Amino acid sequence: MDIVATAAERFDNNPALVTEENTLTFRELETATLRIAERLLQHGVRQGRSAAVCMSNSPELVLLLLALLRNGSVAAPLNHRLPASRLQEMLNRLKPASLIGPRNMTEQLSTTLKLDPETLIAESSTSKKLNNSTAQQFNSSTIQQLNNPISVIHTSSSSGNPKAAVHTLGNHYYSALGSNENIPFKPGDCWLLSLPLFHIGGYALLFRSLLGGGSLAVTEYGISVTDALRIFPITHLSLVPTQLYRLLSDKGNRNELKRLKAILLGGSAVEPALLSEAYKAGLPVYLTYGSTEMSSQIATTRSPVSTVTAGNVLPYRELSIGTGEEILVKGPCLFQGYLSDKGTFLETDGSGWFHTGDTGKLSQEGELHVTGRTDNMFISGGENIHPEEIERALCSMKGVLRAIVVPIPNPEYGLRSSAFIETTKQAPVGNEILEKLSLEIGRLKTPVAITRVQEWRLLPGTEKIDREYYKKLVSTQQTGV
Repeated sequence: MDIVATAAERFDNNPALVTEENTLTFRELETATLRIAERLLQHGVRQGRSAAVCMSNSPELVLLLLALLRNGSVAAPLNHRLPASRLQEMLNRLKPASLIGPRNMTEQLSTTLKLDPETLIAESSTSKKLNNSTAQQFNSSTIQQLNNPISVIHTSSSSGNPKAAVHTLGNHYYSALGSNENIPFKPGDCWLLSLPLFHIGGYALLFRSLLGGGSLAVTEYGISVTDALRIFPITHLSLVPTQLYRLLSDKGNRNELKRLKAILLGGSAVEPALLSEAYKAGLPVYLTYGSTEMSSQIATTRSPVSTVTAGNVLPYRELSIGTGEEILVKGPCLFQGYLSDKGTFLETDGSGWFHTGDTGKLSQEGELHVTGRTDNMFISGGENIHPEEIERALCSMKGVLRAIVVPIPNPEYGLRSSAFIETTKQAPVGNEILEKLSLEIGRLKTPVAITRVQEWRLLPGTEKIDREYYKKLVSTQQTGV
């Protein structure tokens, strides 16, 4: 199975990759990636070998990742925003046969072979045209099977220590099939590549395009989502809640957003007020819950919604609720395991369920409601405290935009909760917030202190708040309103 060649046969001259200067059709995409794959092969980047890629989103990165797929290599796109020391740790674990990336991103990194992407693509574009027999011979030796490993995607771990998740072609293939059955992505559609390709949400778009026939719009570095909406014929958009909040804060964006077919919103908890505002504005927001381990989406709403829910489980996934309301998953989208010094390991229970560490509930209609994380829970006065419950209560108040709740030592209860919040000028004062919380969720769950935040400390390369940072912060300083 060569899904790039298959896409070229099915979608032919429909747009596949769109930039400000150029548009590649699926047929042209096949030719370009085949040439790059041949050039990679000449540099020893071949089937079964891994290639780390350290680059920001660009048309060149899309072409390189598809070329690696075509020659059977295992692509490991890295978070280029991480410091060199962290990237080197990841490389030491990956032990790739090559590292592909511009010199300014790779010069401080040590590995066996470094390849410059501009040189690779320039060499491929100036090479002689591939004739049919050469292309057939190349394809016959690099046909991808569904159970072949093709990627290593690092998790955006809340602990700040990302794990290297290994996926097969089948994992990505079935993930894209299920996604496209719920939100069609057809020829003539255009999905903005607004998430980084080192993130599972960005990488998954490659396969949704190849299987559905929609095109991907790739912007130059520094182009905002707002500008992209006006430059490209965008129909589909992937966002995290913070990005949607920023877009909605500019009234001029609303008409651009309303004309879209789908806004897929995930990556972190969604504030009810934000979702309500988007729904009232007529935006086609679909909520989704997913993970790197399940190759992107697990559950997604079937239509735009006004209330917070993760939606229904998508095709080719299985989900159940286990002990302590932990979300368990399995199926064709489940990854092969985490990469370690001893190889790839996957921990599942006796029935094959993978334990996500997330907690949730299923409604009678099969809708999933995610409630929190098992590793965030702490005990206060003998009662289990789920920080996410307190965060949701805070974000339901007018003027509270984002919140994070962490435990703080307390001589009487062992631990109590402390909150950090981002607010607008319309938000209530601290004591008023505490009084309202006490009535809504009870005195024990109400934070003993609230700190207003102007700018969040985020995990590198993500919009996720660094919870561990705020845990450490409250243990070293006294908080106050």
